[in-house]
Amino acid sequence: MAKKAPAEPVAPTPAGPGKGRATPSRREAEQARRRPLVPTDRKQAQRTSRSAQAEERERIRQGMARGEERYLPARDKGPQRRFVRDSIDSRWTIGEFLIPIFIVFFVGTFVTPIGIQVYLEFVLYGLLVLTVVDALIAATLIRRRLARILGGPEMVERGLNLYTVMRAAQFRSLRTPKPQVKRGGTAEYRAVGR
Repeated sequence: MAKKAPAEPVAPTPAGPGKGRATPSRREAEQARRRPLVPTDRKQAQRTSRSAQAEERERIRQGMARGEERYLPARDKGPQRRFVRDSIDSRWTIGEFLIPIFIVFFVGTFVTPIGIQVYLEFVLYGLLVLTVVDALIAATLIRRRLARILGGPEMVERGLNLYTVMRAAQFRSLRTPKPQVKRGGTAEYRAVGR
């Protein structure tokens, strides 16, 4: 095996278009990157890690509330889902009143006689049926509108009917992502990133 010649000292590079310093050797680069595997102050490292995680969670929560595409879960991503959300958020739905009516019904079962409670149950079931019918009509209209925009029903994603029904049945202030369109506004189809 041949012995290596001793390394010659590197002359300083003249100032000019170059980087102005010698390229570090592999050993020097590894030494510069070396950090201890276990921090010396574990409690401080844990606090730092927790605060960084909390900031990340808060940034994700705010991005999701604003409807930013990169922070949304997979079920909410895409321009067609955004169009469904905007379409539902721009109108009143019967499903929005479901939770308050359930609360009134629950309280009503304690204060009304049993004979009236039977009629209240019919009203409640009727409201449930109306909620589902309203949401399905909205889903059909949204799918047709999307088919016109995209150039045919085969271009519309699968699963939008259930997504529409679930969005329409939620109380407006509890929807996530938060509504981006005011009531009475119009939903526009926008590609992602616009």
